[in-house]
Amino acid sequence: MSEENLAASEKELSDAVDEALSEATVVVDEVATLTSDLQRLQAEYANYRKRVDRDRVSTTEFAFAAVLMEFLPVLDDLDRAAEHGELTGGFKAVADRINAIVEKLGLTKFADAPVTFNPEIHEALMHETSKDVTEPTASKILQPGYKFKDRVIRPARVAVTDPEATA
Repeated sequence: MSEENLAASEKELSDAVDEALSEATVVVDEVATLTSDLQRLQAEYANYRKRVDRDRVSTTEFAFAAVLMEFLPVLDDLDRAAEHGELTGGFKAVADRINAIVEKLGLTKFADAPVTFNPEIHEALMHETSKDVTEPTASKILQPGYKFKDRVIRPARVAVTDPEATA
């Protein structure tokens, strides 16, 4: 072959290689784009599943709290009956069973006194002053409060005692 033919063959070969590399680069770019799209969609789906699971748990807890709130007047009536000695025999067994069930479901009663007044868990219904306290204190529980898990579903209704003002 002549030198011109050899140069022309090399030129054609070089052009063919450049074209193949260009096409390969385009294919690699498409694959990279599709891969990043797939990764983004997988991350979005994982976040969606986490959000749905979290919302499902939240909705379930909200439904439980709503049902348990409807039981609070019944629990108050049972407490009052127990205080007056009216729960005996079979009625006491039923009351104990109801209390055990709501506790098993996660409802807890809180009615400690005297404790420091906390507006997040106490509702003040009465107010008085005394020299015996140094800070606002929930001195008497008028109606117990209830929590479901860590959420207060009814604050304790209390009488608050403040320290006397010194002149």
